[in-house]
This record gives sequence, C-alpha cells and structure tokens, in this order.
Amino acid sequence: MTTQIGVVMDPITNIKPHKDSTLALLLEAQRRGYELVYFEPTDLFIDNGKAFGCARRITVADSANSWFTLTEPRNINLAELSWILMRQDPPVDARFVTATHILSLAEQHGAKVINSPRALREGNEKILAQWWPHLCPPTRIAADIALLREFVAEQGKTVLKPLDAMGGSSIFVVDPEDANLSVILETLTAAGTRCALAQAYLPAITAGDKRILVFDGKPFPYALARIPAAGETRGNLAAGGRGEGAEVTAQERALCAELAPRLLNMGIRFAGLDVIGDKLTEINITSPTCIREIDKIFNVNAAAELFDCLERHP
Repeated sequence: MTTQIGVVMDPITNIKPHKDSTLALLLEAQRRGYELVYFEPTDLFIDNGKAFGCARRITVADSANSWFTLTEPRNINLAELSWILMRQDPPVDARFVTATHILSLAEQHGAKVINSPRALREGNEKILAQWWPHLCPPTRIAADIALLREFVAEQGKTVLKPLDAMGGSSIFVVDPEDANLSVILETLTAAGTRCALAQAYLPAITAGDKRILVFDGKPFPYALARIPAAGETRGNLAAGGRGEGAEVTAQERALCAELAPRLLNMGIRFAGLDVIGDKLTEINITSPTCIREIDKIFNVNAAAELFDCLERHP
C-alpha cells in the first residue's frame, strides 16, 4: 500500500520554487515514492468529531515555471495519512490556530503531524528560546511601553520586533536617544495592548544571522549565514540579506544537544535555530526555511535528513 503524506501550506501558486523549503520536502517525499496530498489551511474541517480535509493529490517538479500539478479535490479523513507536514507560514493568528486545533483532532485519531500542533500553538518562535535564557542575549518581552523603554535605556542599542511576524518584518534597531523610539514602541505594542520583544543588539550580526536546521534534535552539519545588505541591520533573506554557507561548529552542536530533549518532548521534529555570534535568538518551528539555499551551496539534500528521521522513528 502506498504511503500517503499530507502537506498543509499557504497557496503553492505563490511560492518561489527556487528557494521554497516546503517544495524541497515534497520533492524528496516524491522521490521516495510517497503519494502526496495538498491542503490549504481553509481546506481542513471537522465533521462529527473527526478531522477531514478537502484534498488534492499533488505532483511536484523542480522547475521555475511549472512546479506542481493538482488533481480534482476529494474529502478524506486526515487519520488515513501516514504523516502530515504542517507548513503554514506565520502570523500565528486565529486562522493558523484553528488549523492546529483540527490537526490536533487528527492526531487524536492516529495521524502524525510534523511539527506537533500543540507545540505550534504553545511555542511562539520569539518566546520559545527564553526557556534557555543563558543561551540568549538579554531579552525583555512586554506590552508595557515603560518597561520596554527602560530596557532600551539599560542596554543601549536594542532590537525591537513583534512576536507574530516573519522574514524580518517590522524589526527596528534603536538606541535610547532615537527620536522615533516612542512611536516605534506605540506601534509594536498597539499602544501598550500587546507584547513586543526587546533584545540587546548583537554586533556579530555583521557576520551573519546563522540558520541551523535541526532534525529530531540533531543539527544538520551545514548551515546558512544570512548577511545583512549594505545599510541594513537584518540578515533575513526576505529583507535583502545574502546567504553564505557555514559549517555547524562544536559549540553550536552542544547548543542543539541542550535544546533537544525539550524540543523532542514537545513534538518538534524540524526546527530552524537562529544564532548570532554565540547567542540563540529564535527557534523557528512553524515552517523553517533555508533548505534550498543550503542544498545549493553544499550540494547536499537536507530534506532527506528529515525523511530519514521519520522513517527511523515513525
């Protein structure tokens, strides 16, 4: 019997195939002979206590012009699938959370979801790293503007960012004398009604914000250092940063070993760590990226590592 794998993702029509990590995962699954079925988040539904999805079988190709074909939709019980890859991008809003609730119900009936829907709800990517504060730069997360302003005064140059964005969106680097500090804090906190993150600026960002892929708690040996563009402070590729290959160091392997027990206990089988210098800044678990960039630089197949893990420990 053919193994079926489901993928929940934002519309595949909108991806950039040459850099999309979800496409890399689907290509590897297809190479292994798995049958793939595709869902957008709104295709998921519950009927009388069971989780279903309006599924379309998908065939993928490593092409810049024609990277997928879809069959006609049909409703299937999600419990029929061997694995479900949850790859919906942030923000982790009501639409995202609803999808995780439906996937949790599918888990209850036997589906295996990567990453765990409960972990996706509870493990905010900006906050999760704070379980290991000794590995992180000084950090404060608060809605109170006075508390955030105090932190900036204490730290000097500071990074401010929202808790629910991605790709470098709405990240600010400020200092205590910044004329725009008040309006930035008001905007990020919605006038003190939602939390934002303040983190000490790390000068090592000039050497890159390193993305380390972690599969079942173990780091892939090759990583991507995302170097800020001239005049920028953000290394995110979506914000114009460039990627350079980097090997994972012994210190970074030790960091991953410290994180591994908790990540695995939470059901996080694929994570993307962001490391600047020797400091952990984020743990990406919703839809970690950079697979294709690492593959191209080092002539490797990072997606194969995830499927090796899934096959060894289904």
